[in-house]
Amino acid sequence: MGAIITKIESGSIAEEMGFELGDEIISINGEKFTDALEYRFLLANEYVEVEVKTPDEIIVFEIEKEEYEDLGVEFETSLIDKPRSCKNKCIFCFIDQLPKGLRKPLYFKDDDTRLSFLTGNYVTLTNIDDAEIDKIIKIRLSPINISVHTTDDDLRVFMLKNPNASGICEKIKKLTENGIEINCQIVLVKNVNDGEHLDKTIRDLERFFPMMHSLSVVPMGLTAHRENLFKAEAFTKEDSEKVIRQVEKIQDEFYKKHGLRIVYLADEFYIKAELPLPGQDYYEGFPQIENGVGLMTSLITEVEDELLIKKDGIKPGKKSIITGECAYKHIKMLAEKISALYPVEINVICAKNNLFGGHVSVTGLLGGKDIINAAKGQDLGEKLILSRSVLRAEGDLFLDDLTPADLEKELNIKIEFNDCNGKDFVEKILN
Repeated sequence: MGAIITKIESGSIAEEMGFELGDEIISINGEKFTDALEYRFLLANEYVEVEVKTPDEIIVFEIEKEEYEDLGVEFETSLIDKPRSCKNKCIFCFIDQLPKGLRKPLYFKDDDTRLSFLTGNYVTLTNIDDAEIDKIIKIRLSPINISVHTTDDDLRVFMLKNPNASGICEKIKKLTENGIEINCQIVLVKNVNDGEHLDKTIRDLERFFPMMHSLSVVPMGLTAHRENLFKAEAFTKEDSEKVIRQVEKIQDEFYKKHGLRIVYLADEFYIKAELPLPGQDYYEGFPQIENGVGLMTSLITEVEDELLIKKDGIKPGKKSIITGECAYKHIKMLAEKISALYPVEINVICAKNNLFGGHVSVTGLLGGKDIINAAKGQDLGEKLILSRSVLRAEGDLFLDDLTPADLEKELNIKIEFNDCNGKDFVEKILN
C-alpha cells in the first residue's frame, strides 16, 4: 500500500501535476518507502519518477525540480505502515505491569527506530535486522535513542528475554562509525544489572563518545500489577545512595577526561535517597530531559529565573496544584517562593497513585480518579492547576479515560494545565 495523500499545498508541484486527495504515492524512482523520512530522502534529487495510484489507474510522473524540493503533499501519518511492535519480554517492562481495563493503545509495545527519531522513543535494536540498520545509515536517521540496559550479552538476553538481544555493542559500533549519533539509557534493576554490571556497561559505552551524546540511568518502575512477572525489588534509600556514589565517581572521571559527565542519573534516585537534586550545571544542557532526567532541576531553575522578573497587577486569590508524591516536596517549595512574593495562596496537594499502585509516584502517571480522590474535601480555591503530562499527547484524556471536563464537573472547579516549564508554571499560578 502506498502513502495516501490527505493535503495538497496550493501552488505546489503536486497541484501542478494534477495529484488529487486520496491518491496514493506508491514509489519514488522505483523504490517503496515506509515512512515520511524515507520518502523525503528518496525525493531529494532534482529528477524523480513518482509512481501514483489514482482511482482509475497507476501513473508514473517524471518531475524535474530543485534539489530537496518537496512535492507539497501531506499524508495520513508520518509512518506509512504500522508501528513496529516489540517482541521482547523484558523483565522490567512497564506495559506488562499495566492494570486491566485501560484503552487498547496503552498496551501496544513499540520498538520502532523511526519513532525513536520522530518522537524520542527508546529502542532496543533487537527487533530489526542488518538491512534495517543499513537503511538507518542510508537515510541518516540520526539521532537514535537506544535502550541498552547492559552490554553483557548473556545478561541482556536474560533481561530482554530475546535471543537476538546479544551484540548490542557491535550494532552501536556500526551506527556510530557511519555517522549516526545516539543517546542511550540503562533501566536499572536491583540485583540484576547494577553493581559491577553497571560499571561495565557505562565504561563499554564510553568508547562511543562523542557519537554517543549521553547516557541515562533510570530505576525500574514497579506497579502493583506484577502477577507472574519477574520478582523485582524496589530501590531503597540506601540502595539509591549507593548508586549515586557509584555513578558520581565515574562522572568525575569522565569530566576530567572528556570535559563532560556523559552519564546522568534519574531524579528518582536523588529523591529516594533524600539528597538535594543536582544543579543545572550537572546536567550539561539537559540532553536526557525528554527521558525525565533533570526535569525537576530544570523546572526549579526556570521558576527561580522567572521570579526575578517583577510582575505588576497580581490580584489576591487562592489556587491549588495537585502533583505526584515524587515531585510534591519540590512543587511545594516552588509554591512557597511564589506566595512569598505575591498575594496568592497556593494549596499544593499530594496525590497517591491508585491506578498503578506499587512504587509509582511520578505525576505523569496519575489517573483522573487519583486526582479526584486527592482533591475531595480540599479547599481548592478558584482554580486547579495540573501538569499537562497527566494527559495523552492530544490533551483530551487521562490514563483512565476520564476527560478534563469530567474532572471539572466532578470537582466543580476550573482546571488549567501547565506545560513542563517554569515560565508557564508561574503564569498559570499568577494569571
